[in-house]
Amino acid sequence: MAALVKRSGSDDICPGGPLFSNLVDSSLLLSLTRDVDVYCPPRKRPRVTAPLVFRAGGKIVDEKLQRSIDTLPEECLFEILRRLPGDKERSNSACVSKRWLMLLSSIRSSEIAQKKPSVESVKKPVQDLNKDCALDEHESENNGYLTRRLDAEEATDIRLASLAVGTNNRGGLGKLFIRGSNSTRVTDLGLSAIAHACPSLHVLSMWKVPLITDAGLSEIAHGCPLLERLDLCQCPLISDKGLIAVAQKCPNLMSLTIDSCSNIGNEGLQVIGRCCPKLKSVSIKDCLHVGDRGIASLVSSASSSLERLKLHTLNISDISLAVIGNYGKNVIELSLTGLQNVGEKGFWVMGNTLGLQKLRSITITCCSKLTDRGLEAIAKGSPYLKHLSVRKCYYLSDDGLKAFAEIARALESLHLEDCNRITLMGVTALLACNSELKSLALVRCLGLKDLAFAPTRLPSCMSLTSLTIRDCPGVTGASLQVVGRICSQLQKIDLSGQAGVTDASLIQLIGSSEVGFVEVNLCGCIDLTDDLVTLLVKTHGSTLKMLNLNGCKKITDRSLLAVADSCSMLDDLDLSCCSVSDYGVAVLASARQLNLHVLSLSSCSKVTQKSVPFLGNMGKSMVGLNLQNCSLISTHGIVLLEEKLWWCDILS
Repeated sequence: MAALVKRSGSDDICPGGPLFSNLVDSSLLLSLTRDVDVYCPPRKRPRVTAPLVFRAGGKIVDEKLQRSIDTLPEECLFEILRRLPGDKERSNSACVSKRWLMLLSSIRSSEIAQKKPSVESVKKPVQDLNKDCALDEHESENNGYLTRRLDAEEATDIRLASLAVGTNNRGGLGKLFIRGSNSTRVTDLGLSAIAHACPSLHVLSMWKVPLITDAGLSEIAHGCPLLERLDLCQCPLISDKGLIAVAQKCPNLMSLTIDSCSNIGNEGLQVIGRCCPKLKSVSIKDCLHVGDRGIASLVSSASSSLERLKLHTLNISDISLAVIGNYGKNVIELSLTGLQNVGEKGFWVMGNTLGLQKLRSITITCCSKLTDRGLEAIAKGSPYLKHLSVRKCYYLSDDGLKAFAEIARALESLHLEDCNRITLMGVTALLACNSELKSLALVRCLGLKDLAFAPTRLPSCMSLTSLTIRDCPGVTGASLQVVGRICSQLQKIDLSGQAGVTDASLIQLIGSSEVGFVEVNLCGCIDLTDDLVTLLVKTHGSTLKMLNLNGCKKITDRSLLAVADSCSMLDDLDLSCCSVSDYGVAVLASARQLNLHVLSLSSCSKVTQKSVPFLGNMGKSMVGLNLQNCSLISTHGIVLLEEKLWWCDILS
């Protein structure tokens, strides 16, 4: 055989080997045999499923090489992917398949093979040092500051893996918010992807993610040691084990929120208190297994750093409040809600231990055992208290309010809601005692009723700038006239739901302000007329920024004429359910000095299709327009408005 072709070699026939070493040599033979097909058997390659066929002229007619890298074991594919030269290549590879995506997302930043510098890169001239420094500073500023939010159906493992791989080349995620639902399918696998690729994550907030377990949270703890804020809401499979992992691996934790996590109890909170020296804010709500032992240990261990504490609907007793009063030396904000097992003694001890010296704000809601004695003790233990909010505490009376006011001289804001034993006598005493009070809100306090006789000596409350009297049916004209006589610095007034208020009862209040009203809410004051609105805008038009007339059915286009003539600062106007018409809308649109940002015409039955051109000319300052339940405006009219005011949010 060798002699026939005049070449050296063996005479053995080797099936499966190519006749020529390359296609160039083979083309020489093909040029000699134009009319004959030549078959060249391939080398041994297990994944080749079809032969290479060459025809006359040297052209390849058919090449079917079906090679599948996915047949490699995951260990081998993992090693290949982690050796990709750059972040861009890894991101592009993630688009190949879900398997590649999940494998890439499982590669930790520390496991990525570092590319060795080549000889050419070593020989490159030294670049400008100033340019390099500026670039490094820019990269360090961007590192870990990307924020992503996933809502409901968007929250899946694949989406989390995509975020992990896609943001890795930009420093990784800094903040991740997951707002799930009952159908949310996020599992530990997706959370692990974030943990592997985002070591700079410092905020993780998960709401209603029922499939996340301790394993996923432990991955976050190990992969994200810089975590500073953790929110867990309705995560039923997370227990103390996951919380302990976070405590042990994330010493920088500063904020912890736990809401409706039925498997978290005292043990996890105890370890959090011991291992997180920077903890500043804690909020715990609806956790059945959290009791005095967990709260007491947490507060006492974190006493040097804890500043904000919120305890809602927990099975704790007077013991926890006593510990808070003793160890809360740095607490500035305290919220206690739905603590049914806490009695009068708990509030009394918390105040009299004198440990809450830095307390600035306290909110007490649905704590039925709060009494006058407990409120007075809180005032004694918190000399710098500025904000007090009490809701649904039915045993609080005028005596307790007066005793509190005499001690809490620094109080600036008071909110009383559903406290039915409070009367106007107690409120008057409060105003007389406190010269720093700036904001007073009285909501659904059924004990507030007009006084049968006016007090001989009325206090002067020069500091009060904001007054809210909402849904208190006993407060009518006489009481508001008294307010007008003693409060001359009011800028914000909210009388929503006061159906008994009339024009006559507000005349003195409107005329008493020496600085001018800025915000006025008269929602639900059904007896007010155009005369009152005209007086209001003529008196305070130069300062008025917000006016709410929702439900004032006696308000007509005449009020809008006064608004257009007198209001130069108004940016929020609510005319829902008023008797305004197309003419009034045209007047507002033609007012040159008026630059409304928000306008509500909801349920205005007299506003028709004719108003559409005028609304379209409201100007570029308009960012919100409410046309809900305006049945005389057609769908076509709404579409025209959306095209004309494309930057504006339109509700229809």
